[in-house]
Amino acid sequence: MKRRAACRLVLALPLLAAACTYDEAPPPAQDFPPLRYDYLTPLDLNVASVEIGSNFIPAPDAPAAQSPVSPVEVLEQMARDRLRADGSSGRAVFVVDDASIVPVPGGLSGTMAVHLDVLTSDGTRAGYAEARVSQLYTGPTSDIRAVDYDLIKQMMDRMNVEFEFQVKRTLHDWLQQVQTAPPPAAVQQQDLGPPGVPPPAQPAP
Repeated sequence: MKRRAACRLVLALPLLAAACTYDEAPPPAQDFPPLRYDYLTPLDLNVASVEIGSNFIPAPDAPAAQSPVSPVEVLEQMARDRLRADGSSGRAVFVVDDASIVPVPGGLSGTMAVHLDVLTSDGTRAGYAEARVSQLYTGPTSDIRAVDYDLIKQMMDRMNVEFEFQVKRTLHDWLQQVQTAPPPAAVQQQDLGPPGVPPPAQPAP
């Protein structure tokens, strides 16, 4: 009897191990949607074309290399989503100068910098705007992809505000004025009084 019980126990061990493995489901994969900004107010420039490029070369071992989104590409996407050519001559050149994420004691530090040049038809620089933001993250970096994504997203939220402010401040003369509809006429109100009683007569205009 003891020998049979021992055999049954040996046979049951793989089943118990399989049951434990089945109960420990892997964590769900995180979703990192692309960062787009076409829902924000476009910046219509009085130029015939907009060019987009980058001067920044990230280090291959930088934390951003493990990010689910590239900070350089996200900045370029911002320019594609928000800058519109609405003129007949000249061009605007958007350039990424910095899109770095570096490790610091206790976390990560991110910096983004861009500039926008406006050139006349003969290539003369007629105006420019610069925008720079930085963000510090302190905390665990075990899930580096999620940390990088959140850091880039927060910096881009600030960059959109700063970039729009600088463009409107220094390139005001190159921005096309957005036509807005006139406000609706004020609605005249009249006290109708209690039910069944005609309203008082209004004076003739």
